[in-house]
Amino acid sequence: MDMQMLYNGTSWFIWGIFTLIGIFGFIGAFLAATTREDAFEVADRQKKLVWVAMLIASGFVLIVLGTAVPILPWVGIVLIGIYWFDVRPQIKGILEGAGGW
Repeated sequence: MDMQMLYNGTSWFIWGIFTLIGIFGFIGAFLAATTREDAFEVADRQKKLVWVAMLIASGFVLIVLGTAVPILPWVGIVLIGIYWFDVRPQIKGILEGAGGW
């Protein structure tokens, strides 16, 4: 197997993963934009517009810039992960009334 072919295949694979995560960033931005503002305050999180801006910027960095700037995609991946695995479930629980105690 030619090394250039392996390098190109790996680059396309990484670009595909970044694109998929970037799409989830845009989906998260849409969901955050359609969520009530007070849910973020009750959850003691950043304001709604801050999350929307961070998710849109992260999606843009992942899809457009890709691996051009080495650290920015990883920051975007972490921000999108924090939203999907920490912020979104907490806000969803608050809006559904699952408050513990």
